[in-house]
Amino acid sequence: MKNSIFKLTMAGMMLFATVAAYAQLPSIQYYRYNDQRGWNVFETSKEDTVKYEGFKVRVGGGFAMQFQGISQSNDEGRVDGNSNSLDLVELDNNMTLPTANLNFDVQLEDGLRMHLRTYLSSRHHPEAYVKGGYLQIDKLDFVKPGFMSGLMEKMTIRVGMDEINYGDAHFRRTDNARALFNPFVGNYIMDAFTTEPFIEFTYQRNGMIGMLGMSNGRLNQEPVPGDDGKVIFGKLGYDKQMNDDLRLRLTGSFYSSSKGSDVDYLYAGDRAGARYYTVLHAEADAFSPRGPSDFDPRFSPSFSRNFGNGNGYINSIMINPFVKFNGLEFFGTYEIINNGNGDVGGGYNQFAADLIYRFGESERFYIGGRYNTVSGEAADGAPTQEIKRTNLGFGYFLTQNVMMKGEYVTSKYEGDGWSGTKFQGAEFDGVVIEAVIQF
Repeated sequence: MKNSIFKLTMAGMMLFATVAAYAQLPSIQYYRYNDQRGWNVFETSKEDTVKYEGFKVRVGGGFAMQFQGISQSNDEGRVDGNSNSLDLVELDNNMTLPTANLNFDVQLEDGLRMHLRTYLSSRHHPEAYVKGGYLQIDKLDFVKPGFMSGLMEKMTIRVGMDEINYGDAHFRRTDNARALFNPFVGNYIMDAFTTEPFIEFTYQRNGMIGMLGMSNGRLNQEPVPGDDGKVIFGKLGYDKQMNDDLRLRLTGSFYSSSKGSDVDYLYAGDRAGARYYTVLHAEADAFSPRGPSDFDPRFSPSFSRNFGNGNGYINSIMINPFVKFNGLEFFGTYEIINNGNGDVGGGYNQFAADLIYRFGESERFYIGGRYNTVSGEAADGAPTQEIKRTNLGFGYFLTQNVMMKGEYVTSKYEGDGWSGTKFQGAEFDGVVIEAVIQF
């Protein structure tokens, strides 16, 4: 089955790449390019640089393939309640299942476009399925020429079922096969990414950024009683190219879920699966009703009834500084997550720092490092859980659409909060090499 999917995926990506090579892809207004030009792009600009010339469809895609050489261990000799071994499985050095995306970006009217992404193949779902999509409105001329033009010169409206704009880290993460914007292979330990029904209003003026949005906090939609949850999220920030050499950006974001929420997917919304394959799988996982998780080693500090300790909901804040001076860039994340149910409590902090140096013609080469930690408690008075991870990586753009990157990763699980689980004393390290095509 997987072999057939792989062959179909390869054939499809070769077809798309051939089309892209021999046909000029149309320019789309207020658009983030899906290649090297999209590096360090966050919210789409309000600069009206593309003339509207009627209805256009831009077909794009992504393909990512990995070689993984990782070893792992934990405190051995322990069993779960069913006497199944909690020892981590042995890993081998080999290829992993490739992933592929298919994108449609459609210019519907002047200042009105649609985005749709389909995962052709992913770790968690080898079959094709729609990730999500949205409508982006940068002009209201389709209502009446010049309608509210003064406001819309600075305002962007997004509405759909797709990833929400909480924090800045999601702009740099790997989204299944969209791996070109991530300087490393893995995403952050706490991966703030989810696809939900949402509406967002973003205002940009002279470098200042303000955004306010609303969602129901659900990944899967079902019109039945029992979940009356609502989520409000927003962002304030400043992003300015100070001169030819220096760019500064600083944003603060919040996400606030209501106590009526049945599910919070903010850190568990990536249906594609984690980027390190079979890592932290224990022998006992084979006997679990759901089998081994495709999402380890991602950590989801959810407090809603369907995740975590099941006695709360999420309130979170993320702060992201970004500095680029010539080829040297720094991107940071400081995140605070608390249980909205004060009677139970609990919370986690995440810190991450990426330091990247880009060099060569058009900055085609880069080297860099990342340090990422998470620590906290599942409830007030609970023992501490801590995760530490370090990545050392490099990358090379063969063209603006093709990249090769590699990294050395090491990670450790510490604290009494992991006692009695497969994460007790767990650690892994090794090398992963990834080839990426995006257009």
